[in-house]
Amino acid sequence: MHVLSVNTALPQDILWKGQHVRTSIFKQPVAGPVPVLAEHLAGDGQADLRVHGGRDKAVYAYAHEHYAYWQPQLALPLEPGAFGENLTTTGLSEKQVRIGDYFQIGTAMLMAIQPRQPCYKLGIRLQDASVVGRFLVAGRSGIYFRVHQEGILQAGDTITLIQPSAHTVTVHDMAQVYTPGPHDPAKLEAIRSLPFLSASWHERVNRLLTEHTRR
Repeated sequence: MHVLSVNTALPQDILWKGQHVRTSIFKQPVAGPVPVLAEHLAGDGQADLRVHGGRDKAVYAYAHEHYAYWQPQLALPLEPGAFGENLTTTGLSEKQVRIGDYFQIGTAMLMAIQPRQPCYKLGIRLQDASVVGRFLVAGRSGIYFRVHQEGILQAGDTITLIQPSAHTVTVHDMAQVYTPGPHDPAKLEAIRSLPFLSASWHERVNRLLTEHTRR
């Protein structure tokens, strides 16, 4: 597992369908070492802190292997950072990475914390508003990491699993919470038991479990 590219961007204002939108989704590759701070990479920013950034969305990784799936569906060429990711990776799979896994990248230590739920800005970046809905069900969510130890990373770094999670829930399992059902109640219970689950994820999982018991 390796980092193919490190990508950052600061908020900028763009025009989208006649509206001014502030966004940081237009990530560009950066050369050389990049400091990993508690809630973001140095040189990176989030335009809307209500839904982006923060401790549980500090670093976003997306697998370069997914690019081959998306390229035929999109009208523009895909370069590293095209999905708004900080780290374009190889060998890092949502179906294998478990929530709570710790990884060493450079001198930084990151913990896998949750999948991505895309907003409309992904459609802006990829020039296709319909991609947002397709992204949710494609099983290619990417991985958000919490920074456990600040450090420095760069393109070419090895991604090393240094402490496996005590939990069986994978990033892919968790992403299925936001796809059309039916949902496996045992998996929902496993997700609900995660000690670092955010309030919004708790609410979603509880709702699905309640719906299941009413059937």
